[in-house]
Amino acid sequence: MQPILTIDLTTGETGVIEIPSDWQRDYLGGASLAARILFDAITLELDPLSPEAPLLFLNGPLSGTSGPTVGRFVVCAKSPATGLWGESNCGGFWGVELRKTGFDGLLLTGKSEGPVYLFVDDGEVDIRPADHLWGQDTYTVQDSVNAEIKGRAARVLGIGLAGENLLPAALLLADHGRVAGRTGMGAVLGSKLVKAIAVRGSHPIPVADAEGYDPLRSAANRALKTDNFTLTLRELGSASAADYFDYLGEMPKKHFQSGVMEGVERISGATISETILVGYSACHACVVACGRVVQLPGEKHKRKGPEYETLMGFGSNLWIDDAAFVTRMGEICDTYGMDSISVSNTLGLAFTLFELGILTREDTGGLALEWGNHDIVERLLHMIPAREGFGAHLAEGARALGRRHAAEDRAVQVNGLEVAYHDPRGASGMALVYATSPRGACHNQSDYFLVDIGQVEDTLGMEFYERQAGAEKAANVAKHQDWRTIFNSLVICYFGNVPPETVLNLINAACGLDWTLEQMMLCGERGWNLKRLINNRLGLSRANDTLPKAFLEPMPDGGSAGYIVPFEEMLLAYYAARGWDWETGRPSAAKLVELGLKWTLEPL
Repeated sequence: MQPILTIDLTTGETGVIEIPSDWQRDYLGGASLAARILFDAITLELDPLSPEAPLLFLNGPLSGTSGPTVGRFVVCAKSPATGLWGESNCGGFWGVELRKTGFDGLLLTGKSEGPVYLFVDDGEVDIRPADHLWGQDTYTVQDSVNAEIKGRAARVLGIGLAGENLLPAALLLADHGRVAGRTGMGAVLGSKLVKAIAVRGSHPIPVADAEGYDPLRSAANRALKTDNFTLTLRELGSASAADYFDYLGEMPKKHFQSGVMEGVERISGATISETILVGYSACHACVVACGRVVQLPGEKHKRKGPEYETLMGFGSNLWIDDAAFVTRMGEICDTYGMDSISVSNTLGLAFTLFELGILTREDTGGLALEWGNHDIVERLLHMIPAREGFGAHLAEGARALGRRHAAEDRAVQVNGLEVAYHDPRGASGMALVYATSPRGACHNQSDYFLVDIGQVEDTLGMEFYERQAGAEKAANVAKHQDWRTIFNSLVICYFGNVPPETVLNLINAACGLDWTLEQMMLCGERGWNLKRLINNRLGLSRANDTLPKAFLEPMPDGGSAGYIVPFEEMLLAYYAARGWDWETGRPSAAKLVELGLKWTLEPL
């Protein structure tokens, strides 16, 4: 891999970090390598919004190589949302362009005296004033920065009002609405007074064996292009399975309280394709093209269409069945730079507390939080990033809102991160995924809900278990988490249904390795456990491996009616599969030695 560019925003000094070759071999790149680089810096005492807090943008060895769905990069830091390991993943073209500047990563420390934006142009670094850009939305700032840059347009990654106001759900956005959405990385950038980062380069992207890699990646793309999963995603988007998830009881409704909703079919991927879809969008060299381009009734301009999480978050979660409305709410979140999952989940909690009488009009500034009320939802979305009125309370997230009103058990979150929209009562593997994810309740450390409906990688030793099975699937979940850790290291999109053997061949050609499948999976397990160790040092223990109250109660109706997740049995089996200590929640010393992490024993 190429060096990492470092910028101290306090002093304006720049430098480079050469990544040790053994770190590249042991962690590959992306999020796992980021965890190794940041291991010493992320401590319990560190304030994630302080000048001392590092923020690392990092590619993987496959990023931008025109392989299958490899146009992605990661952003990592201590999360202001959770106080734990913060990691977000973004597609588009920005990460690829960063690699073309001659750097595989960018490490920011310090804090600027005033608002700035950064311009990395083929290895040259310029820190420019951005007072005039402060307050612009995430799309406008891209145009504004490029208007000031001479020559070929750059790729621009920026924050909106949410990042400027340090919301724990603040995101980063680039290109046509590609976001690093979760764990508050936009707030970390905003705390450093950096509005945007523009990158432009012309360097070739390195691979160890270009002659060997090129035919492999070409064959992988051809196979992926005709894969059934790809074809479904292209035609129907990530909400392609919405109707099926509804049938299984996996699709949440009314903030995880109902299994049935009249009209829910109107917010499915199929309905969007039949009504408002007018085109597709794709990340760098991606043959899947899952992005939706839509045109709403009565409008001439085209918009970014919603993916599954936004559809559910502002749709069934809030008792709304209007796809056009959901599309506009997703766009509002993007322009302000807010994570649509966390924000819509927090709104769902607020509506629940209002229905229960825990929240009153006195708390909400006179607003009646009635389920399905479009106007109230939209009004609150404008109040949240500005921290205006009741929006200031919503801006701190679901856990904080619950605590404020002595109802934290009603918040559907784990370790401060709001749960994504895959109910484990409909697909039980997600119970372990949410409880043990290194970044809180997250579906992008393992999309095990797909395994629960049949997408099983048997070459990795995985087996198929019934979707509401219990402890018997725990070891399977651990393997799938390790597999997805490899994806987050390379960095590959989860929507690339690429066989393990193909991924292994791409790694060996790109990195100059001669790994087996077992060695590849060991690398994934190493990265997963390293993030666990970081969180242990930040105070995480077995007590944190839990589920929100909602998931431990049976759903009254729908596809998962009456089912109770046998969570304690599943967690005990998971610990056994992981080799973690049941008393402390830490990986055992023997496991750390096995993974080549013996060096962590003394620091911990």
